[in-house]
Amino acid sequence: MAPLDSFSLFSTNVSSSYQVFLNFRGEDTRNNFVGFLHKTLTDRGIIVFLDEGGMKTGDAIDQSLEKAIKGSKIYIPVFSKRYAESKWCLQELSLMVECKKKSSEDHLILPIFFHVQPLDVERQTGYFTKAFSNYEITHKEDVGKWREAMNFVGNSTDERMNLTGVSINKNE
Repeated sequence: MAPLDSFSLFSTNVSSSYQVFLNFRGEDTRNNFVGFLHKTLTDRGIIVFLDEGGMKTGDAIDQSLEKAIKGSKIYIPVFSKRYAESKWCLQELSLMVECKKKSSEDHLILPIFFHVQPLDVERQTGYFTKAFSNYEITHKEDVGKWREAMNFVGNSTDERMNLTGVSINKNE
C-alpha cells in the first residue's frame, strides 16, 4: 500500500467536509494521545473532525455528526481500555463500518490500539468484556451491531497501529 502522505483518500471533494474522523473515548485519550495525533495531522494540512464538546448522556448521533462521519475519507478509531464504556464511541464506530461496507473504495479505517490488543477488540474480551455484558441488558437492540463493528475493525486487513508493544503492522 502507498504511504499515507500520498494516499488518494487524503484528497478532498465537494461532498467531503473532513479528510479524517477521529473516534475515541475522551476521558482516556483526549488530553494525551488523541491531542497529539490531532495536532500532528492538522499541522500537516489534513482536515480532521474532532468532537470537542463530547456527547452528553442521552444524546444520539445528531445530523451534523453523522454528516461528518459520512463525509470523512479516513476513520481513525482509537481503542483504549475504557473505549467500550462509551455507547457514543460504539454508535460512531458502527456508522463508520456501515459506510466502509457500502463504499470500501471511498473509506479507510485505520484503527489504533492504545494499550489494548486487536484480538480483544475483535472478540470484545479483556477490557471490553464488562461493558458488553452490561449492554446485553441495557442496550439489547444495539449490542449486536456494536459487536459486529468491533469484530470488523479488530479483524481489519487495513493498516493498523498497535501501541501496546510499539509496533506498526501494515497488511501482514
